[in-house]
Amino acid sequence: MDEILNKIAPYNIWDGKILPIGYPRKEYTEKLIKFTGNRLVKILTGQRRSGKSYIMRQLAMQLIDMGVERRNILFINRELSAFDFLQTHNDLNKLIETYRKKIAVNGRVHIFIDEVQDIDGWEKTVNSLSQDYIFETEVFLSGSNSRLLSGELATLLSGRYVDMTVYPFSFSEYIGVMNEEKNRTSFLKYLKDGGLPELINLPDFDVKQRYVEGLRDSIMLKDIVRRYAIKDVALLERIFSYLVNNASSMVSVTGIVKYMKGRGSKASYDTIASYIEYLQEAFLLHKSVRYNISGKELLGGNFKIYPNDQAYHNYLFPTAAYGRGYTLEGIVYLILLRKGYQVNTGVLHNAEVDFVATMGRRILYVQVAYSVEDHPTAEREYGAFKGIKGEGEKILVTMDEDTFQMRDGVRHLSAWEFENFI
Repeated sequence: MDEILNKIAPYNIWDGKILPIGYPRKEYTEKLIKFTGNRLVKILTGQRRSGKSYIMRQLAMQLIDMGVERRNILFINRELSAFDFLQTHNDLNKLIETYRKKIAVNGRVHIFIDEVQDIDGWEKTVNSLSQDYIFETEVFLSGSNSRLLSGELATLLSGRYVDMTVYPFSFSEYIGVMNEEKNRTSFLKYLKDGGLPELINLPDFDVKQRYVEGLRDSIMLKDIVRRYAIKDVALLERIFSYLVNNASSMVSVTGIVKYMKGRGSKASYDTIASYIEYLQEAFLLHKSVRYNISGKELLGGNFKIYPNDQAYHNYLFPTAAYGRGYTLEGIVYLILLRKGYQVNTGVLHNAEVDFVATMGRRILYVQVAYSVEDHPTAEREYGAFKGIKGEGEKILVTMDEDTFQMRDGVRHLSAWEFENFI
């Protein structure tokens, strides 16, 4: 086992080495650091290559600044070949025990496990570590599947954890990386580039396109095809393509079944519904369910889908007809998710409000339009708020540099200002 410790040593900081930490993502680390110093299990979920590993390393370096010994930090990254020997929770137990005896000094040990879902039975080890009163341990996990907390772990930990979803770069992070000013010009670049961390510094469109293709294929293979033993991979890809190209539009499983049958597929309703769910679980797509504003209830049937980043449309389907307003709507949706809102599509009589976002007692009604400079468009977009009664803030988000004053209780914001306002 000493040989294995030597093998994983390059990926740890026991000898004083500095690991790459990337652009500081304070939106995550500042929240997470408040939950350290206890036995709560800290869990990051999100799409592969969205920056979870960097955030974990940033958090570890902050712990060192707070006085934690370097030798009391263990990094395990199941995505790296050096950790291929970790197949089951028994392998994980042996590694941690050997590390504790050979490396760690006295005091609490901080264990960071990246892509933990690739270790069979990992939740048994995590549960044991969180309760071991002799071996004092603080555990940090990352995973690329939203079901990470839906099974045995959630039952075993019963509230003894804190979880956070990691998304691609926000607009604020994007301009921080690019050293840009916050204005319409930089937001237009963000609309085009997207926020995938590794995509930003690639040199040209062709290279970026190949990167996004490879990322999509890797996520589908590792997090969907292998996990669920998918037989019809071509159907999975067609569903993804259909949903990305119809993002921001109301769709239904029944409609997708008809569309696929028209193209020769014999897939059932249940199969297509399951494939859509798998794409959501892997964080490639997000579903916005309809919400009856007057009745205050969720509605079944139709729904909207938004990709986890606009790069999936811009680089995979650049020639497909897709309005800039739809791209903007998807970005606003992700801004709301990043801030921690529960987001649904509002329905009021025969009208639709793009988003009803709730967090605690705060309610936002958000309408998105690329521009409301012409009178008919302005009347239509402001009209979406008519009939909304009770508490809640009404916000119209556009790409217009000149915004209107408060009108009928509706606040008009430029897209690049929206993130800071909420």
